[in-house]
Amino acid sequence: MIDEDSHAAVLVDDERPHQSTSGNRDERSTPGGWTFPLILAGVTCCLGSAVPAGFNIGVLNNAAHLIEAFCNASIKERYDVDVSQNNLKIIWSTVVSIFLIGGAVGSFLGSWVADRYGRKGALCIGNIFGIAGAGMFFLIRKLNSIELLLAGRLIVGFSGGFATCVVPMYMAEIAPLRLRGAVGVLCQLGITCGVFLGQIAGLHSVLGTENSWHYMLGAFVPLCVYALVLTSIVLPESPKYLFIIKEQKQKALDELSRIRNMDIMLLQVEISNLQQEIESKTSAEPWTMRRMIKDPNLKLPVFLVCLIQFGQQMSGINVVFYYSNAIFLNAGLGIAGAQYATLGTGVANIAMALISVPVMSSLNRRVVLLSSIYLCFVCLIVLCISMLLNHVSSCMPVICVVAVMAYVIFYGIGLGPIPYFIGSELFDVGPGPVAMALGSIFNWGGNFMVGMMFPTLESIIGPYTFLIFAGALLLLAQFVRIFLPETRGRNTTDVAASINQGFSSRPNSIPHSMANSIFAG
Repeated sequence: MIDEDSHAAVLVDDERPHQSTSGNRDERSTPGGWTFPLILAGVTCCLGSAVPAGFNIGVLNNAAHLIEAFCNASIKERYDVDVSQNNLKIIWSTVVSIFLIGGAVGSFLGSWVADRYGRKGALCIGNIFGIAGAGMFFLIRKLNSIELLLAGRLIVGFSGGFATCVVPMYMAEIAPLRLRGAVGVLCQLGITCGVFLGQIAGLHSVLGTENSWHYMLGAFVPLCVYALVLTSIVLPESPKYLFIIKEQKQKALDELSRIRNMDIMLLQVEISNLQQEIESKTSAEPWTMRRMIKDPNLKLPVFLVCLIQFGQQMSGINVVFYYSNAIFLNAGLGIAGAQYATLGTGVANIAMALISVPVMSSLNRRVVLLSSIYLCFVCLIVLCISMLLNHVSSCMPVICVVAVMAYVIFYGIGLGPIPYFIGSELFDVGPGPVAMALGSIFNWGGNFMVGMMFPTLESIIGPYTFLIFAGALLLLAQFVRIFLPETRGRNTTDVAASINQGFSSRPNSIPHSMANSIFAG
């Protein structure tokens, strides 16, 4: 009888002569495409993890006045305390932002769980958190408990943190090289769809009523149940995780063959890449945040992942999703007009997330990201000016709405999707989960800062608040331009080697002929 690991080792040894001496292959030469297991994994992760995360970002917007009224009445009835308008604003900011604290904690836990229990196990735990949070929401009015509202928001935040940390990692690990950018967009696509569904659920004609808003908060739960069942029973485990982290080589090859729907002997390039990554492991010591931060070879990629994730939120995008009604009302639109304009931002966001799928497969990451940042910068400047001149001309409210819509569109093409998966392209599979978790923590942390600070800043300096976001984008663009290497069509080992010299690395200062070769790939 042949030992399974020995058989896997023979397969790997047979592939070594096929390895490229340059360490970089044309992505078009890599076999594999959209197969049923890959499509099913993408749909399940998108619907069951990313959509609920986005839903919980967007669901509070249209029904904010109902939930604020409940909080006020609950505190008055249970504690006999009259809540001032300022204190009510603080309570509401806490309801909004405690979800983001949960997201940061969930991101931190997500990497550890993904390495200990597998990518599938981490996805399932995230779904369980979502189901638990929804159950708390359903009981809020029955128990007349603002504490249950806060606890539910925290728990669904855990679920959202798992989604933003694990989904991009899992999808990048199971996708063939030439589809890595396309599947990397799925997390952002799911979040944008979830935000839009949350906005719709909050309409008065749907669930945004005094008697049904608590059901509105938990309306995403069927998606979590669907994903939990399918993930635990049907979806494949990540071959990279099995091969490199668990060193279960035969099981990894079986899963790889199932995902690609090809005989394992036809997957020589992928197998040799897996072997190359496992040989590059410097030690058996597990990767932790402390080890990763202290490693001099990882200083620049860690910085880039954290900066890009934090910068995405400091662009102010979630101000649109949390406070768009207030922005449009301040711009002179009526209540109905503000609600429909908010829905318009959701439609624009989904449309651009869909368009970004082929964009990520055909255009270079740096070009798309930089273009997105600069265009968003211009939109924020126009938005600031239009709101300042709102009372000067009757056309200014229209310009304000157009600026917000254009901002959402330009954000969705690059600044939206790329930060969620760029970490999976800068790191090998060993430090990858920790890097993705650290980046996700910075993302949720930036989201929290914006959610908490915007109402106060807006009341103090008004539309000038948007200039702060514009300045953050300008700073982000300079670091991306200098330090971010192009990752499309390149394996992670090659990319990591180009930025392992810290801030003395200049990955974009390469000969013109080599640049042409990379951009052509």
